[in-house]
Amino acid sequence: MASIDVPDAWASELPELELGFRAIDDRFSLYQPDSELSRIADGRLSLSSASTILLASYSRALEWRSTTGGNFSPHRPDGTIDLNGIVKAEAIEQAGAHLTEAGCPEWSINVGGDLLVSPTGDATLDSASATPRAPRLVRAGIIEPLSPTELLCSLELRHPRRAIATSGSAERGDHIWRAGSIAPTQFVQVSVVANDIVTADVLATAIVAGSDDALDDVTSRWDVDVITVDRSGALRMTPGLLRALIKDAPELGTDL
Repeated sequence: MASIDVPDAWASELPELELGFRAIDDRFSLYQPDSELSRIADGRLSLSSASTILLASYSRALEWRSTTGGNFSPHRPDGTIDLNGIVKAEAIEQAGAHLTEAGCPEWSINVGGDLLVSPTGDATLDSASATPRAPRLVRAGIIEPLSPTELLCSLELRHPRRAIATSGSAERGDHIWRAGSIAPTQFVQVSVVANDIVTADVLATAIVAGSDDALDDVTSRWDVDVITVDRSGALRMTPGLLRALIKDAPELGTDL
C-alpha cells in the first residue's frame, strides 16, 4: 500500500504516480503470472530479451549483491530472479524524483512502511510571503516487532537523512535469503535511516540476512543509522540514531 502526502496544489500529480506504481508491479510482480518477471521465471521469456527497465534493476541488484558480499541478493535459493528487494525502493525513488521535478516543495511517500521525504533543506520559501519558513517535519514510527500493535520508537526524518526502511520477519515470517538458503536469522527486525531510500532498503535486508557480521560491515562502510531487534527483544542502535531519538524525545533519557 502506498501513501503519498503532497500539498493540495500538487494533488493533480497523484494519478500519474499511481500509474507508475502499477506499471512497476505489472512488470516485476512474481504473483502476477503474466508479468515480465514471471515470464522470465517460467521460461517463457529469456533474460536476454527482457526490457531495458528490468535489466537496469537487475544490474543494480547484482551490484548490491557484490557490494554486500552476498547478504543482499536478487536470486531466490532456487535461482529464480526476484527483484522485490529493490524495486519497491526504486518505485519510491522514482515517484519522489517526479514530484521534485514537478516543483512540489514538500512531499512524503510511504510504501509498505518504507518512507522517503522531500529533499528540503533548512528552510523552504513561503509562496504567500516570499520569506523562508521552516520545513514541515515528518515523523516515522518503527513498530515493536514482538508486539506489532505497539510502537518501538519514532524519529523525525529531516535533510539529509530523509529515508527509512525496515526489514525482518515480524510480519512475513522468515523470508529473507542469503547464499542460496533461507534460515532463521539473528535479527527479527532492522531499520536503516539513510540519505536515499534504495540504500536504506537494501542495507536493512542485508543486515537481516547477514546478522552481526553484516551489521558491523554496514555500519563501518556506509553513512547510515541503524536500529535492530534480535529474537530475545534486545535493541542495538548506532550512536547517530540514539542521538536522534534523544533529541526528538528528551524524556526518554539515555537508557536506550
